[in-house]
Amino acid sequence: MKRSEINAIMRSANEFIHQRGFYLPPFAYWSPADWASKGQEVREIVECHLGWDITDFGLGDFKRYGLFLFTIRNGSLENRRSMTGKQYAEKIMIVEVGQMTPMHFHWSKMEDIINRGGGRLMIQLYNATPDEVLDKARPVLLSVDGVSRSFNPGEVLELKPGESVSLPQRYYHQFWADGERVLVGEVSLVNDDFTDNRFLEPTGRFATIEEDVPPLYLLCNDYDRYYG
Repeated sequence: MKRSEINAIMRSANEFIHQRGFYLPPFAYWSPADWASKGQEVREIVECHLGWDITDFGLGDFKRYGLFLFTIRNGSLENRRSMTGKQYAEKIMIVEVGQMTPMHFHWSKMEDIINRGGGRLMIQLYNATPDEVLDKARPVLLSVDGVSRSFNPGEVLELKPGESVSLPQRYYHQFWADGERVLVGEVSLVNDDFTDNRFLEPTGRFATIEEDVPPLYLLCNDYDRYYG
């Protein structure tokens, strides 16, 4: 992805988030120069990979395969192991109409996916087999806003604004928006995008960036280049 495209997505996302009555934390708007002046006081942001996260999953077509995310809070795997500190994470995401987040599950993270407003969020569901392919035989049993529901393998769950679903570990899912773009919330156990994503097909988690212009704001995977 070109940096100019990422900057444009940030501007559009920020406007949409504000329209939905949601606001990002102050560090979202630190410039690269601001980051260069920071010290140990921001280690949590860096080490827990908080902040902007825009990806085309390495497929080079953000409109068809992509996702906007902002990680607001997150703990660490050590927190999970020791049962101390933050053992949870929260993200805000924007899903565009017809824009697919590819089929995947998480080995460690359980998550709640919430439609925070806009159109309908469409989520296709499968169990995973022991060898981590799609289970096309067993029904998918999930809690949707506290109500137990059963879905046929490959069935699509439609979440309207205000609705949510709890996705345990090893439940395959892919999602897209219908009608209009959707502001999506995610509340989960500690998030680890480096080791805890199992994509059904070979997929990159982070975009490769062509630096055609300076960054507007830093992505979470930019910190090492600007934070001293």
